[in-house]
Amino acid sequence: MTNRKPRTHENIRQEVQRALKKCGVTKSPIDVEAVARGLGAVVRYSPFEGELAGMLVRSEGPPVIGVNSIHPPNRQRFTIAHECGHLLLHKAEVHVDRQLHVHRRDEMSSLAVDPDEIEANRFAAELLIPYEMIMADLKGRQIDIENDNQIRDLAEKYGVSAQSMTLRLTNLLRL
Repeated sequence: MTNRKPRTHENIRQEVQRALKKCGVTKSPIDVEAVARGLGAVVRYSPFEGELAGMLVRSEGPPVIGVNSIHPPNRQRFTIAHECGHLLLHKAEVHVDRQLHVHRRDEMSSLAVDPDEIEANRFAAELLIPYEMIMADLKGRQIDIENDNQIRDLAEKYGVSAQSMTLRLTNLLRL
């Protein structure tokens, strides 16, 4: 765990915009595997035990994003986006296990107590539902975050769960 303040929403948004541009991804649902590949990572799926959703492994060769193949597709997409956040934002972390660096996505990462996990979660939300895209979709529309049909339609367009879309819209309204 690091002892620093997390990057701002704006900093994260800029990182995501650069990544999307670099990877040539311009429409939703965001192809998170294409983004991972564009950032130099390899995505591998495997059944993991317990609550482990994924991990980022850095060693010799390209970084590997491991994804729990048992989890639902939307959770797998979030995991890939989350690990892309670690890949881009946390290069200077200490390597452990003989030059092997591992970021695990599990129940601890969702508690949002570690600045790196907060940033990776923000990165994932921004990558899956980019600010510019969602704001364009919302322009001129009245959105009721309690309207299940509206939320479901947007969630399907972005390839996320209705819960994720509700959370993203709520956070955008607060900002």
